[in-house]
This record gives sequence, structure tokens and C-alpha cells, in this order.
Amino acid sequence: MLPKPQSSGLVERWHHSHVFDEGNPLAERNTRWAVFLTAAMMLVEIVGGWLYNSMALLADGWHMSSHALALGLSVLAYSAARRFAHDARFAFGTWKIEVLGGYTSAIFLIGVAGLMLYQSVERLISPTPIHYDQTIAIAGVGLLVNLACAWLLKDGHAHHHEHGHHHEHGGHDHHHDLNLRSAYLHVVADAATSVLAILALIGGKFWGASWLDPVMGIVGAGLVAIWASGLLRDTGRVLLDAEMDVPVIAEIREVIEASPIRATITDLHVWRVGKGKYACILSLAVMDAAEPDYFRQQLSIHEELVHITVEVNQRRWQVSA
Repeated sequence: MLPKPQSSGLVERWHHSHVFDEGNPLAERNTRWAVFLTAAMMLVEIVGGWLYNSMALLADGWHMSSHALALGLSVLAYSAARRFAHDARFAFGTWKIEVLGGYTSAIFLIGVAGLMLYQSVERLISPTPIHYDQTIAIAGVGLLVNLACAWLLKDGHAHHHEHGHHHEHGGHDHHHDLNLRSAYLHVVADAATSVLAILALIGGKFWGASWLDPVMGIVGAGLVAIWASGLLRDTGRVLLDAEMDVPVIAEIREVIEASPIRATITDLHVWRVGKGKYACILSLAVMDAAEPDYFRQQLSIHEELVHITVEVNQRRWQVSA
């Protein structure tokens, strides 16, 4: 009978977790509260806009319905990322589930902008009388709910941003929670459309400018589309691993160039695996004998590099006489 192999300390030394992102429990809890508040106000605005014939209020209500759905999606993304955090099928952790939630929310925002634009143009062409007093009151309550939700989500973002990073990168946004950002943008967009709706209704009530109601709906649609496109760009960049222009690339090259062992980078791949955290695959051609572990240790001074793979190929370089 063969002896049982002894456990190797070397194996334990090199084993490490692939959970690169600690999550954002405060943001998840606050987003859940925002879902409840948004869903309740959504029902009030849709019913009020329909009964009192306000396009701005009705558009804001439908806008809010999509936000309630998108915020719910953000909560599900947080939950799924936490639930599958230790699932071996996810080679580099589950953080991108949150990013995918943000990307999907941005698509919802684009859809909302299109719906707002269509309904506002339709009402601009075929105006109908509006019950201003009731709609202004409902829009005011809706704005207060939006501001409360924005405060909840802003607090979660600020707390996580304060404790979630160690390196500054000249204003780059790589430490932000993109799932939380998408939720925050939804409620800020809702607050903006509420403000526009209130201004339009006040203008219609006191100056007879009923055309302001659908025009403000069109302006709101434009704002939502702009914010959504920015979120699509940022989340799509992460999902497609378009990270080869981030500051950490220059830092990696600086480390290799400063090394006493002459080395040339022949291949380099960097991608994000968490908020401000990166994985790196580096292939080097070296003149002298060197171990990959030497370069891993040199690169480990940059805390944002949490998963480093180094391949070393020794070459004999001929120097012409």
C-alpha cells in the first residue's frame, strides 16, 4: 500500500482566494430601500398623471417604473455576486455580475428615454387640459422620494469609496461601484425629471404655457439618454476588458525597466477583477537567468495588482562587433 503523501507547505503558500472584491453590503441594503420607495411613488405618479392628464407627471411615473425595475436588478446583482463569490466556475470572481447589472440598467435607461420622447412628442402634437394643482402636489412628493433615494445611494457610495481603495490614479474612476453608480444615476435622473415636471406645471398654471409640459418631457429624455450612454461606456469597457490604457500599465512597465535583471516585455494583458483591482499576465524575455517569482515580488508593490502571472523566457542576445 502506497504511503499517503504529505501536504506540501509550498502548495499552501501559493494557494490564494479568487474573491478579489469584498462587495458593498451598505450599498446593497440602501438600494433595497430605494426599490421600495421608488415602487410606491411610481404607482402614485402613474395613477396621478393618468387621472389629472399631466404628460410630465405620467412620463415621470413610467420613468420611475423602469427605475424600480433597474434598482431591483442592482439588488439582484449584489445578491448573486455574494452568493456565488466562492463558486469555482468563476475564474476571476463574481464582481462582473455587478457590472453586468449596471450595464443592463443603462439599457433600461435608454429605453426610458425613448419612451419619454415618444410620449412627450405625442402630447406636444395633441395637447390636452391638465389639472395643475393635483399634479404639482404629486410631483413635489415624487421629488422628495427621489432625493431620499439619492441620499441613501450616495451614502453607500461615499462609505465604500472611502474604505475601498489605497492608490489614487489621477482622477480615474476605477474604484467606483458601477452597479451602485447605475442605481444612483437612475434616482438622480428621476429627480431631474421631477424638477422639470414641476417647472413645466408651474409655468402652465401661472402663465398658461401648457406646451412646457411635453417640452420638459423631451428635455428630460435627452438628459436620461446622455447619462445612460456614459454608464454604457464605462460598464461596457469593463465587460470587454478594455483596460490596456489604465495607469497601472505604465506602472508595470516602470517596474520591469527598473529591474536589475535585463528584461523585455513580449506580451502583457491586464484586466479588472474588482473595484480598482486588476489581474495581470506578463511574458518576459530575459538575458540572465531569472525566476518568475522575482518579477512577481517586484510587481506586488502595486496593491491594485491582485493576481499576477509571469512567464520568463531566457534568450541569448548576440552583440555585433
